[in-house]
Amino acid sequence: MTGIYDFEAAKPDGSAVPLAEYRGKVLLIVNTASKCGLTPQYEGLEALYRDLQDRGLVVLGFPCNQFAGQEPGSAEEIASFCRLTYDVTFPIFAKIDVNGDDAAPLYRWLKQQAPGVIGTEAIKWNFTKFLVDREGQVVDRFAPTTAPADLRGAIEALL
Repeated sequence: MTGIYDFEAAKPDGSAVPLAEYRGKVLLIVNTASKCGLTPQYEGLEALYRDLQDRGLVVLGFPCNQFAGQEPGSAEEIASFCRLTYDVTFPIFAKIDVNGDDAAPLYRWLKQQAPGVIGTEAIKWNFTKFLVDREGQVVDRFAPTTAPADLRGAIEALL
């Protein structure tokens, strides 16, 4: 795979979505979890999405259970939790792995494009964020503790 538009992601129902559907958009790609101390970031991610989607931002949520088992539910349960608890309207995909031998190909590519601190590729925790420009290039990687509101300037610079 050579670019983000070469990948596809599974919806909670298992159907595939080609990421080429988001060509020309600014993407904020986040590995999420419903039972994490950072879970309230869903609120900030949704606020960014609602405020900036008309200008071309799309937030893509990828649930992951690799960090202390903090995303234990089924794809349907996760999607329902996001809608009911945080009124999430941005796309939430099926649960994936972001590290290890079973890491989703998209996340393998994202980590190669934007290694973390000290050059390590591994995702350290839930709510690591990747910012992708309108041409499909990874612009930056943000730590799990970076609040969504703190990304607004970087996102607006790409819109």
